[in-house]
Amino acid sequence: MTQRSRLFLVGLVIWYLLLSCWAAYEPADRHFWLLSSLLPSFLVLLLASTYRYLPLSPASYALITLFLTLHMIGVHYTYAQMPMGDLINHALHIGRNHYDRLVHFSFGFLLTYPIEELFRLTGALRGWLVYYLPVMTILGLSGLWEIIESWVARVVHPELGITYLGSQGDVWDAQKDMTAALYGSLLCVGLLLVWRLTLRGSRPCGAEPLADVLR
Repeated sequence: MTQRSRLFLVGLVIWYLLLSCWAAYEPADRHFWLLSSLLPSFLVLLLASTYRYLPLSPASYALITLFLTLHMIGVHYTYAQMPMGDLINHALHIGRNHYDRLVHFSFGFLLTYPIEELFRLTGALRGWLVYYLPVMTILGLSGLWEIIESWVARVVHPELGITYLGSQGDVWDAQKDMTAALYGSLLCVGLLLVWRLTLRGSRPCGAEPLADVLR
């Protein structure tokens, strides 16, 4: 990895640490902030511990950081009270704060490429499996997240209840969140296919990986 890439990754780490400090400073709901920060913190520790043995590209780390940024902003305000979502709701009269939908869509859109890259680094996937398995992984992780949310709401902090789940009175909230993640993942895969097919058409030697953009 080049010196430029290392500096870029250091910048991402510094950004995440500063963002975490901001999110922890007087959040709208201290219990919600604590519970919603556990899994992202675990993810960051996992990425740091595996970096030496299984480094991802700077592009993947940037996409992961962008998703964590969106998530931590929602954690600070709580998804149901995110000011930007409230402004859109008041302007368009859509009936609820849809910031949680944006984050779930971003979960699929932003994390599909890092997962696809991880499959390519650790296995010998070829053909349609390179695109199919990341989408199925996103869908499975999205469903697992909804299950974990229900466990936390009922067992760890039952009095937080609906606030933690962020359903805002929608009985289909979990299904719609999973659908948003699926749509985001499918869009990412579609863009990857277009990108690689375009590059193959213009580069006889083969397609340049998306990760090379930030190398």
